[in-house]
Parts: sequence; structure tokens; C-alpha cells
Amino acid sequence: MRGFSLIEVLAAFVILALVATALFRLFSASLNNASASEEWSRALQVAESQLETAAAAQPLREVADSGTDETGHVRWETRVAYYVTQNVDPDLERASESLGSRLFKISVDVKFDGANGRERTLSLATIKMGPRNPG
Repeated sequence: MRGFSLIEVLAAFVILALVATALFRLFSASLNNASASEEWSRALQVAESQLETAAAAQPLREVADSGTDETGHVRWETRVAYYVTQNVDPDLERASESLGSRLFKISVDVKFDGANGRERTLSLATIKMGPRNPG
């Protein structure tokens, strides 16, 4: 019967160590990706909630608001402003002034610290029709 030589055993341990290291790196990267995904999902949830809240305000008017979520890790800033279109025919612009409504742009910027410590920003915006002269 022949046994394994010391070199064969050492080679097997080196191969095992390389495979184990690669697997640990893979698991570590997966955990980091899951953590980043959770952070982005939380930020998106806050942004959608704030966008919906601002868009539901009646009557719509120019306003800015900011705050943090209940954890204090996600900061948001909401802006409602008149929507100004680019390259509009001046005659069409004058005609639209007689209407009782106008377009508003509602935007939300959410800032949070990523897993690597860098600040991340997520922005959402929508356009909604509101009264020209809110009462």
C-alpha cells in the first residue's frame, strides 16, 4: 500500500485554501450586494412616499419641504414648482394663461449613506396639473 507524500497533502491543502478563499469572497460580495439592495429599496420607498404625499396636496402650489425617515439614515427634500416647458410657441403660451390650470413639477431627492460610506442620491419627479392661482 502506498500512502500520500507530504507534497501531495500540501498541494491538496493549497488547492482547498484557494477554493475556500474564493467561496468566502463570493459570499462576502453577495452579502454586500444584499445590503446595498436593501439601502436602495428603503430610499426608493421613502422617495415614492414623499412624491405621492406632495402630489396629493390640494391645491398644488410652489413649496419645498425636507426631513428624514424614522431611522434618521435617509434624508429627503421635496420641491413643487411651476413646470416650464422648453421651446413653446409664444402664442400658445399666451393662450394657456387664460386657462384655470397649469402644470407643476414635483421632485424628490433622497440622500443616504451607502455601505462604503459614500453618500448616495436617488431622485424621482413627476408632472401634475393644478390650479393656476391656488386660493
